[in-house]
Amino acid sequence: MTQQTVSTIQPPDARQDVDQPPVRIVYLTAGAASRYCGSCLHDNGLAKALAELGEEILLVPMYTPLRTDEENVSLDRIFFGGVNVYLQQHSAIFRHTPWLVDRWLDSPRLLDWLSRRSAGMEVAKLGALTVSTLQGEQGRQRKEIEKLIRWLESDGRPEVVHLSNALLLGAARRLRERLRVPMVCSLAGEDLFLEQLKEPHYSRARDLLRQRAQDVDVFVAYNNYFADFMADYLGIARNRIEVIRHGLDLAGHGQRRGGEPGSPFTIGFFSRIAPEKGLDVLVEAFALLCADSALPPLRLKAAGYKSAGDEPYFQAVLKRVEELGLAERFEFRGEVDRAGKITFLQSLDVMSVPTIYRESKGLSVLEALANGVPVVVPRHGSFTELIEHTGGGLLCEPENPVDLAAKLRQYILDSALVEEHGRRGRAIIHAQYTARQMAQEHRQLYRRVKAAAALAK
Repeated sequence: MTQQTVSTIQPPDARQDVDQPPVRIVYLTAGAASRYCGSCLHDNGLAKALAELGEEILLVPMYTPLRTDEENVSLDRIFFGGVNVYLQQHSAIFRHTPWLVDRWLDSPRLLDWLSRRSAGMEVAKLGALTVSTLQGEQGRQRKEIEKLIRWLESDGRPEVVHLSNALLLGAARRLRERLRVPMVCSLAGEDLFLEQLKEPHYSRARDLLRQRAQDVDVFVAYNNYFADFMADYLGIARNRIEVIRHGLDLAGHGQRRGGEPGSPFTIGFFSRIAPEKGLDVLVEAFALLCADSALPPLRLKAAGYKSAGDEPYFQAVLKRVEELGLAERFEFRGEVDRAGKITFLQSLDVMSVPTIYRESKGLSVLEALANGVPVVVPRHGSFTELIEHTGGGLLCEPENPVDLAAKLRQYILDSALVEEHGRRGRAIIHAQYTARQMAQEHRQLYRRVKAAAALAK
């Protein structure tokens, strides 16, 4: 099949789109085991919204089951099961075991059980495995590709295959050759994982990504920042990447309530508890604010998933909170479900997630804005574009607690600014960042690549 790029595929008339037959899509999504994952939430929300539009979509978990705080619409079957992938990497025996044995090891219940009892493995130790999976049909997990293809040929029968991230590119070539359907691939923060690999695996993985990127028809990014970044990272033309904003299921998302009259001004943090998300930076900024006698009483509330591997980091944050004398002003809610998340966000006056790395998605920031909560985030990654587009917050200098405190101080002293930015952000999110809008744009993309593939045959 001739390689197609986005620039050669003309969008259909949107009025005709609804009258066209549905496209049968198989969406291969990398599960995140027992933890909530922004990409999993995105993929599940997209699949659900596409189904509501009448599309035929199968959301197929890879590695582990999906975990989402909304209705889980993924298939109750795992491909490229984490246990099998790991065993095939380290033992030749498991590269030749009967598929029936593999199916038992791919049991969603087993994988979920194991993931909840595992502290996970350091990314730096996954270099050889990453290289092997990116080698695809030439790697140690080639049996997994053949099993997936066999199932897709008999049960999935896709007209378009969508990969949830570039780390799945190793499978694209064989899928494309055997199924003869167009390939779409989302770009979802892969650099955060890849940049932790050690040599020689890092360079080899980067080379393989650039090679395997040629096996995809169209890539999808959530924002222009990451589209530009990944065009260079993958060595591909920028016009091969479409930008489709993340969309939220806005049911339940409403209006910021803030604290009760007379209660402390509440600053919130909602994200995964990990060094790259910057809770420690926010604690230092919070300490500077609490030392300012000109400010009213303040409170810092945090919530989010915390893995066993990130427990030492969290304990260091708690120790620092104690050293600064802030224990009575700091509250950690831990992991919350969807209802708990919305309640938490609506209880805030302002939210900040001062990430250390350049954020590619920023989904929790979108959720805060959806509830009228203004945000303070670093001037890097996708945040700059998001704040400029929504008008729902302020930008601070990255890894700079002093500047972060200064921006938060503006909100603390100006309730009208809190209301204005909260109102702006909420209006834009509810108008332009909806799950339905996201699904409609994907539906048009699938029709374009399907039509282009048909012309190329």
